[in-house]
Amino acid sequence: MSRKILRLIVVGAMLVAAATLGACRDTGKDGEGRLFEISGRLVVFNYRLARATFVVTLRPLQPMEEGQVAVASFQNPAGGEPLIIEQKIWPKLGKVSLESPALSCIVKDKPYAISISIKDANGAILQKIDTTLMSTQDQSVLPDRPLVIDQLYTPNPELAGHPDGKLPGAPKPDCSKAG
Repeated sequence: MSRKILRLIVVGAMLVAAATLGACRDTGKDGEGRLFEISGRLVVFNYRLARATFVVTLRPLQPMEEGQVAVASFQNPAGGEPLIIEQKIWPKLGKVSLESPALSCIVKDKPYAISISIKDANGAILQKIDTTLMSTQDQSVLPDRPLVIDQLYTPNPELAGHPDGKLPGAPKPDCSKAG
């Protein structure tokens, strides 16, 4: 008889523990208040346009609401103030892509800080995401001028005789303030 009672107590304790763990599954610090998670981040070197940008992609974890915006602050590789963009979040899209303005002075294997705030229609911060981004290339891989000048991919006449896009004596970006 005591063995049966002991077995019932153990089974009951296991059920209580399982129910407790199941109830806590989505309420821990990791999941609390999270609306988005980072699904991708990269440095885009667009050789055709001779420009580089940072791109961060967010995946929604919950349904998005009308009026939400994402504000991203990108560390400026050239030094100085961070580069800030604000972008409306479209609830029907399955992802949010945030792209920095054109950058210069990107250094290979150097981490660059990115801070993202998700705000509601009234401007209240719903979530903050901090991350870093590193490039496997540096700015020197880009041509000095855009390789094409229009949407028809017309070759840039400034680069005639320079198929690699490098012009002898072309001015380089001032990277003296880069950290």
